[in-house]
Amino acid sequence: MHFAAYAYVGESVEQPLLYYGNNFTGTAAMLQTVVDYHCIPIVFSSSCATYGLPERVPIAEDHPQRPINPYGHSKLFVEQMLADLNVAYGLPWIALRYFNAAGADPDGEIGEAHDPETHLIPLVLAAARAGTPVAIFGDDYDTRDGSCVRDYIHVSDIADAHVQALEYLLSGGNSCALNLANAHGYSVKEVVAVAETVCGRTIRSKIAARRPGDPPVLIGDASRARALLGWKPTRSNLETQIADAWRWMKSRELVGFRA
Repeated sequence: MHFAAYAYVGESVEQPLLYYGNNFTGTAAMLQTVVDYHCIPIVFSSSCATYGLPERVPIAEDHPQRPINPYGHSKLFVEQMLADLNVAYGLPWIALRYFNAAGADPDGEIGEAHDPETHLIPLVLAAARAGTPVAIFGDDYDTRDGSCVRDYIHVSDIADAHVQALEYLLSGGNSCALNLANAHGYSVKEVVAVAETVCGRTIRSKIAARRPGDPPVLIGDASRARALLGWKPTRSNLETQIADAWRWMKSRELVGFRA
């Protein structure tokens, strides 16, 4: 299972060679070793960023892949490399295209703490904990409340999919790419509202300018993963994802947060 990669979209635009060198060239070196010694099945951590700006939602695996940043390109390049290695050497592979990974380990042992943090749910929870406002980037999109809509999938459900993908390959399943998504979108304002209920706190927000390249709606179609792997998300309702992340956050004294 190959997870190693840089994963900041903005940083990839500023430092594309860093992303191509690590995410693509580093993966090529690893895969060279795999084909030199033994073509074991590869489960690759890919991304919905390979699709770019959606032509239609929900996004299925046959949607055109037109990344709009070096991060997305680096993931797509690896997918293509895996397909080529399958033809040349018989390397079995599955690329799992995550949508918005969220939540935390339900037992509270592992959670999300990036530096810098860019993901919405931990930023909203940090605002709830610190009493500071959270930024909403644009409130004039063509969505139900004007804010962007995204598809959030619990990290535990993503972990289950990786195990099932490996079992599928080991049993002789065909190489392919699969979406991992909740198949339901929530707006930024809805995430803030649900977080207020889960945390029992008022969360202030401030409207900021749109970020370049942010599509109004990103929702994934995960029916193929359900059919091929028997995958069924069990913790991906938004309340559970936020509650798990909040429980983990409260149990840690993270830099910059206060009770």
